[in-house]
Amino acid sequence: MGEEIQMTRQSVNLKYVKLGYHYLITNLLTICLIPLMVASAVEIAKTNPEDIRQLCIHLQCNLVSVTICSAVLIVVSTVYAMTRPRPVYLVDHACYRPPDHLKINYARVEELVRLNGYFDESSIEFQRKILENAGIGEETYMPEVMHRVPLRVTMAAAREETEQVVFGALDTLFANTTIKPKDIGILVVNCSLFNPTPSLSATIVNKFKLRGNIKSFNLGGMGCSAGLIAVDLAKDLLQVHGRTYAVVVSTENITYNGYTGNNKSMLLPNCLFRVGGAAILLSNKSSDRSRAKYKLKHIVRTHCGSDDKAYHCVYQKQDDAGLVGVSLSKELMVVAPRALKTNISTLGPLVLPMSEQILFFVKFVAKKFFKAKVKPYIPDFKLAFDHFCIHAGGRAVIDELEKNLQLTPLHIEPSRMTLHRFGNTSSSSIWYELAYIEAKGRMRKGHRVWQIGFGSGFKCNSAVWQALRNVKPSNNSAWDDCIDRQADRLMREYASASVIRYLPAVDYVISSQHLAWLGVGLPTMPRLTSAATSVVDGPKGL
Repeated sequence: MGEEIQMTRQSVNLKYVKLGYHYLITNLLTICLIPLMVASAVEIAKTNPEDIRQLCIHLQCNLVSVTICSAVLIVVSTVYAMTRPRPVYLVDHACYRPPDHLKINYARVEELVRLNGYFDESSIEFQRKILENAGIGEETYMPEVMHRVPLRVTMAAAREETEQVVFGALDTLFANTTIKPKDIGILVVNCSLFNPTPSLSATIVNKFKLRGNIKSFNLGGMGCSAGLIAVDLAKDLLQVHGRTYAVVVSTENITYNGYTGNNKSMLLPNCLFRVGGAAILLSNKSSDRSRAKYKLKHIVRTHCGSDDKAYHCVYQKQDDAGLVGVSLSKELMVVAPRALKTNISTLGPLVLPMSEQILFFVKFVAKKFFKAKVKPYIPDFKLAFDHFCIHAGGRAVIDELEKNLQLTPLHIEPSRMTLHRFGNTSSSSIWYELAYIEAKGRMRKGHRVWQIGFGSGFKCNSAVWQALRNVKPSNNSAWDDCIDRQADRLMREYASASVIRYLPAVDYVISSQHLAWLGVGLPTMPRLTSAATSVVDGPKGL
């Protein structure tokens, strides 16, 4: 016990040493400039009117040089102002909350699965276990057609689902921003598995009577990371077309893509995916900065499609009976961390403080050139970001990223809550997570948010946003009816399942405060162990 307490104290001391180092490096320039500023102030204080008169005479004698320097400065400033990228602002976003009659719980799912008669007993039991361990709650939503027996999937039903989601999100967005549909100059829609003719973007143009010269795009087959691809496309278009608005719509269709066979790798999407969608309003108008919520800082896209395993790990195909579905292979949990590693190797230098970059560089040089036996340094992204919106693809994905990025339960909470309340809503899940952070009142001016999306191909995409003000939740938020109740319910489920584990004493204080904010009491703390495990680490499952 004494050794464990000593190790805890050492870890606390090391933690504060690292914090001190971080603040020193971050403010090193300021610390160095203070003596220079003091010396300059002393010299200025020593000047007298005669010194100023001599300076004026010197400038008059070198009028040509002064004029040339001034002209060069003006030209350079003008060129910079004209060629620098236009800022892209996120004015607002809206997530769709389906009506209550579309809610579905575990018991109803199992009942419908049995009544429709498509699955054998082994497949039914498999889906039941996945549902129990997937981290999905009892109040997610399925489309109207999925509630009926017998199941009859039609193109009309698929269109009805998508139109309800997309039109509902856009109605809320236009109402909250008071933007007229005719003001929209760019429209980008992404839906991976449902791409009818006319396209979904054309459907939106028709419904809202958007203007005839609108630049509209429809992205298909790009998986759960397509939302950030759509944002990247809109950003590039906003660099070309000045003073305009862009709307990005992210959704997925459940009706047309249910799998009715018995291939277990193709049954996983049935258990994970639920109805959802989001609409995002972007602007490049400087006048919108005052009312915008966020400014786009970076987008980094990584495509691993050249690797066969990565390409096939999320793959739409026919099974042996000719039934179409999306197969999720066991390679997914290997491919996803590898794609993330490649992505953050590009993102890191753009966002990490200099203190972290120096530590990473020193360990890299020691290992590469001096053959030192040191572990590769994992940068602390908590120093670069205040909030994390990790695609709510499944419990295993969230757990893996929590471990690899060394995040706290508070950082991962938006992803867990979104998965629990809405399920996997594909590319729109990161927007439900951002709405959750806003609804909890945690977003402050200057905070930076990291959105991470994974999708078929295989792709890993990141977007970094910076809050321009203390962000309040928008009207008619998807979380309006459940923001406090949801957190309380999920954490109580974790506690009652006896899956809460504890960190050493210093971290236990943090996790206790975190659970206290949610109104959850902690069981009696067990004897401390030297190995730190995750605070919330339930039964493994996708």
